[in-house]
Amino acid sequence: MNGFRADREGKPPHRRGLLAGALSLGGFVLSGCDRVSNEPQARSILDAANVLTYRVQRFLLGAHRLAPEFAEADISSEFRANGSTDPQDDEYLDLADKDFADWRLKVDGLVEHELSLSLADLRALPSRTQITRHDCVEGWSCIGKWTGVPLAEILSRAGVKPQARYVVFHCADTLDDGSLSEDPEKIRYYESIDLDDADHPQTILAYDMNGKKLDIAHGAPLRLRLERQLGYKMAKYVMRVELVRSYAGLHGGKGGYWEDRGYEWYAGI
Repeated sequence: MNGFRADREGKPPHRRGLLAGALSLGGFVLSGCDRVSNEPQARSILDAANVLTYRVQRFLLGAHRLAPEFAEADISSEFRANGSTDPQDDEYLDLADKDFADWRLKVDGLVEHELSLSLADLRALPSRTQITRHDCVEGWSCIGKWTGVPLAEILSRAGVKPQARYVVFHCADTLDDGSLSEDPEKIRYYESIDLDDADHPQTILAYDMNGKKLDIAHGAPLRLRLERQLGYKMAKYVMRVELVRSYAGLHGGKGGYWEDRGYEWYAGI
């Protein structure tokens, strides 16, 4: 497959001694999410740490180094479902009732050709199957087998405009804004990654799990698999893929639902 960013090649790491410091820094950022991240000064410190973690991990690992893959015998007997497990949005329920026959993936934003793809369209495209470990920020891990379309394949067909920098995933599950008010704002889940991660060979939009059609609890009909990052980055119930120059104007401006609530944007592992 020819990636849409074929000119970008990952460089091998040269200073492995920095890795421990980078991982410690990432752990500090995550541990600070629940309380101190709401303080403006602390938030600015965490944002700076996040940028440094991203740059150090990119330098050490390169943009295209693969996450470990496993054998069929390693697949977990039970794969926990992270995040939302049963969206109740009327639009989503209508699609699910028809086994997603009317569902379409919209690809738009800074692209040369907007796309509207059915599940049949996606299954007709080149696919990738990978057995990988899902690491949740809550501390649990599971190994599963995923089959789907490489995101780079879809973006190559859409044509990414030169000014695009990020890919935003708009999802079907609605959550509240996390406030304590009696009438919290309802927000559909969203997430974003950069073009290097979008072009990574293991970044796929998965429609099958463990050899079967993806079920609702695990993100049907389509979910992101981003194997070198933590589970909250792997958006479920994906409805739309948007190419943007910046995610600053997206809701809280941090690039994702949980990022707007204190989690780090780059959740590399």
